[in-house]
Amino acid sequence: MLNSDHAELAALPSRPDPDPALGAVSGGSGVSRGGEEGARKEPLSREERRRRRRATAKYRTAHATRERIRVEAFNVAFAELRRLLPTLPPDKKLSKIEILRLAICYISYLNHVLDV
Repeated sequence: MLNSDHAELAALPSRPDPDPALGAVSGGSGVSRGGEEGARKEPLSREERRRRRRATAKYRTAHATRERIRVEAFNVAFAELRRLLPTLPPDKKLSKIEILRLAICYISYLNHVLDV
């Protein structure tokens, strides 16, 4: 997403602020507001610091890696659950919602069998 801050984002150093939660701002991380050269520098808000940190390539790469690992683990869990559920025909490809619904029904059935 491109906006008016795109030029400012490209000029920022790649390292994040030391402690964004404390509001500590290093010497070069303030921006002049209003575009005037002699304007007073104000510290960046927490949301502005977060937005700039998330705009870095390193952050995006790390986020994509975490998401890929999460999705792979999610798919492995569904495959294992699918393997444990009885279906007819046995090789029928089920969607994730079908797997969940079938698992709920199967668990209810097993509880009924144990109660009898």
